[in-house]
Amino acid sequence: MRAVLFTALSFCLAGEAYCIDNPDVMIKVGDPAPTFEAKDHDGKIWNSEEHYGKKVVVIYFYPADLTGGCTKQACGFRDQYAELEKSGVEVIGVSGDSPENHRLFRELHKLNFSLLADEDGKVARTFGVPVREGATITKNIDGVEKTLTRGVTASRWTFVVGLDGKVIHKNTSVNAAEDSKTVLEAIRLLATSGE
Repeated sequence: MRAVLFTALSFCLAGEAYCIDNPDVMIKVGDPAPTFEAKDHDGKIWNSEEHYGKKVVVIYFYPADLTGGCTKQACGFRDQYAELEKSGVEVIGVSGDSPENHRLFRELHKLNFSLLADEDGKVARTFGVPVREGATITKNIDGVEKTLTRGVTASRWTFVVGLDGKVIHKNTSVNAAEDSKTVLEAIRLLATSGE
């Protein structure tokens, strides 16, 4: 037990290293997806148990609203959403940003799916996603300086949860601009293989 705690602590203290509070969490394809609740962009509670089993659920974790890679990733899912919906898929984006940050991000980029606030990193850690401390960014939006603060910064990982509530796809090396296409291709392959 001490060795595990020491390893986790060392990992947390290594400069820019990512910190995992629970290094034993390792969700694999075929495992039941963790259940969770979080506030969405409107401040309403989104409960995974109300969505698992009804649709295939894509849960993608990303570092921050209104940053370059994260905007490309979100806009990719926006642009592919009609095709994903035809395949019975629901997309959820999760970051350490607040509901207010998410609302602004959705409005500016006309995002058509839910964004969940994971300001303490609890949801990310439940999935085994590495997180590090949050940050503040300032953006000029329509001539007005806006400051966005996030509680934690999660790694860019994507999970797909099948109708049986199990993880059917996991990507820990996500290409932000290509993530939506990768997910759609994985779902199509699973559909044609009969899984």
